[in-house]
Amino acid sequence: MSHADVVHPIPLLAASLRLTAIPTAVGHSRMFVRHTLKRWNLEEQEEPAALVMSELVTNAIKASGITDPNPEPWQIKADHVVGVQLQVVHGKFFVEVWDRTPETPVRQNPDFNATSGRGLLLVDALAEKWDIYRPHVGGKVVWAQLLVELPIDQPPFDVPQRPLLLPAGVRAPWGPVELQARQALLDRLAATTLDRRG
Repeated sequence: MSHADVVHPIPLLAASLRLTAIPTAVGHSRMFVRHTLKRWNLEEQEEPAALVMSELVTNAIKASGITDPNPEPWQIKADHVVGVQLQVVHGKFFVEVWDRTPETPVRQNPDFNATSGRGLLLVDALAEKWDIYRPHVGGKVVWAQLLVELPIDQPPFDVPQRPLLLPAGVRAPWGPVELQARQALLDRLAATTLDRRG
């Protein structure tokens, strides 16, 4: 066997979910984080990951979803989708959120009495770094890289895992925008994996 035949796999854990872009998606994205990190034996990452996910999903809903806390069912359209993803690639832990708008989120400097506008400041404080990835299918993926302890062990695949059960209407309906979100998150996963290989 030659040196060219040797394969060096990259340690990779990844999970994604597409949610209806309404305010309840924030809580469901935190549930997704807790469920996934428990399955990956990374519970110590739960608090910072859930906070970062909450802030990024909130921004995505403001950008492309419905902000009314109690939307009527007829207000929710097939293009109200956000995609969330967690990935650990070669010892780097990423929290990622896709929305269908290309607009860059703006970090604000709210005054002491402001009731909102601190989301990206919190992401700055908790993440090693964050940025935006622009997938070829459109929209944007805002990602944050968090600290993770090494080594990462692969979860056992022969042990049955309890599925994440969500109420009806929480998962984004299948359609063009849900497929766009799915492809955007897959693109980001591929880009991260290739970047870590280099």
